[in-house]
Amino acid sequence: MTTHPNARFWDAIAERYAKKPLPNPAATARKLALSRDRLRPTDRLLDVGCGTGSIVLELAPHVAEAHGVDISRNMIAIAHRKAAAAGTANVVFHAQPAGTLDAFTDAQFDCVCAYNLLHLLDDPAALLHAMYRVTVPGGTLVTSTACLGGPLGPMFGGLLAVMRWLGKAPRVTVLRRDELRAAVAEAGFVDIETPDVGDSAQNVFLMARKPR
Repeated sequence: MTTHPNARFWDAIAERYAKKPLPNPAATARKLALSRDRLRPTDRLLDVGCGTGSIVLELAPHVAEAHGVDISRNMIAIAHRKAAAAGTANVVFHAQPAGTLDAFTDAQFDCVCAYNLLHLLDDPAALLHAMYRVTVPGGTLVTSTACLGGPLGPMFGGLLAVMRWLGKAPRVTVLRRDELRAAVAEAGFVDIETPDVGDSAQNVFLMARKPR
């Protein structure tokens, strides 16, 4: 059983997290619609930081094979239950840190997603490089990331540090929109888009492509 601090946090709140309603269902629906537009029935999909499986289970019917990765074993256990209840048979779940995605081979996936994850990592750039590695040439990157940088960044950082010390929040990296975009480009992705999906200004939905 993993002892990673982030795993302990998410394991502890997994059941409560699974019962929470989406903060902006309309924005999530638009993100999913844009993601589905990039998928083909023969595709292989990877959802990194899949949590309880909500996103990957929504997208799985539109691809041949899907994988979900999450650091929390309890989150993955809930994802397995949800997949069974939905009768979804083409998703494989992995309880492990995202890290460098060493469990997966180069150019294994046509689409790689990271919904609500990059800001929870100490080194989001390292994961973006790993996501580039496992994406096929011409494949798609989809991310949704809380970018809390800017003038209020120090305030957010201080508040999050206190909440983390109290056990009420995970570790969060305070990113700016331009930093996120630059990290995606530096990893090698091109044709970067940030479509307006009606979400809050802090939540950046981004789509990009790996060059052929």
